[in-house]
Amino acid sequence: MGQVQDAAGRLRAATDEMRLLVRGADGPVLAEALIQVRESGVDPLEAVFVEGLRRFDESGEYAADGAIGIVAWLRSNCKLSGGAAAERVVISRQLEHLPGTQKAFAGGDLGYQHVAVMARTAEHVGVAAVRRQETELLKAAAATDPGQFAGVAKDFEHRVDASAVLAEANRAYERRYLHIGEPLDGTVRIDGLVDTEAGAIIRNAIGAFMLPSRDDLRTPGQRRADALVDVCRYGPGRKSVDGAGPRPQLVIKASTATLARTAGSPAGELEVGGTIPAETVRRHACDAAITRIHDHGELQHEIGHASRTIPPATRRALAARDHHCVFNRCDRPPVWCDGHHLIHWADGGPTLLENLALLCRPHHRVVHEEGWTLDRRDGRFIASPPGSGSVLQLKRADAPMRT
Repeated sequence: MGQVQDAAGRLRAATDEMRLLVRGADGPVLAEALIQVRESGVDPLEAVFVEGLRRFDESGEYAADGAIGIVAWLRSNCKLSGGAAAERVVISRQLEHLPGTQKAFAGGDLGYQHVAVMARTAEHVGVAAVRRQETELLKAAAATDPGQFAGVAKDFEHRVDASAVLAEANRAYERRYLHIGEPLDGTVRIDGLVDTEAGAIIRNAIGAFMLPSRDDLRTPGQRRADALVDVCRYGPGRKSVDGAGPRPQLVIKASTATLARTAGSPAGELEVGGTIPAETVRRHACDAAITRIHDHGELQHEIGHASRTIPPATRRALAARDHHCVFNRCDRPPVWCDGHHLIHWADGGPTLLENLALLCRPHHRVVHEEGWTLDRRDGRFIASPPGSGSVLQLKRADAPMRT
């Protein structure tokens, strides 16, 4: 114990010295001091912490304090939240098998958040898969910030196990919620949680309303709140009840291999940041504008203009035939629906009325991400749940068109 106290005393002395330096520094000296606080102080100490945590976790000594588990012990004794404690436990357990990451972390060459991404990736796809590509992943980590590296890591996961990434996306989707509180002191609290795809849609929808005007004194948070109200007040400018008009932009970059479900293909990349599974890309591609780009390595040269997968005239005919979402007992109108390809166009399915069906966005997601199938038999749409021989007989596909 005496050695620990002596080392802790020297650590506190060094911390006090750096504190005084930071308080009296400015310009380049202050910038370098901040960098060194992270590279020589915080991150190497986090590396020491997780290395010791692994051994402490394996020993089970936390039970001597009456703790029911290592996370509970960390919360009680190390002033960590449950999430922060659990994250460090994951890192400590995975880093034992990733020597390159452990070395870079201990030397201050890799930040804590980068290491957390590596550990989560190893937990998701297995440490063996990460270790095989550890050198390349570490190069990517050195060249990107933690947010960008999370996208690199998620794309790597998709290449290794696309079905696991899809399952994770489905779990994230199930966690969605929106809460609008009651008025209190002149304000209403709004909070929620959405998946990556929905977050990109919301960000794009309000982005056009967020530019500050001249002499605009609003904070970014205030502009964001005002933009959300503007979107709700004026709508997206889509007047057509059949859903054939323009729609908000959601730009997704994806390879043809992703659209074709080729094993090892990359995830879809949202222009505003984040990745989505291949099946989510295919869902959006059912009814979207497509721009083909060649020179795969650089993505620089477009060949041809964007063209709607479902032309407006076909979309109007689809709305007139189906009237609403074709899933059983669903009456969501066409303006809330996508045009779904029964045989996906990436698999050779034509963009013709007989190969299309109206699906509301939740049911469109059920068909793509959750593994349901939808086809047409004897003039009726048939939905089949995954892994089941049972079917749901839906509305007739040859229902008379409204005039």
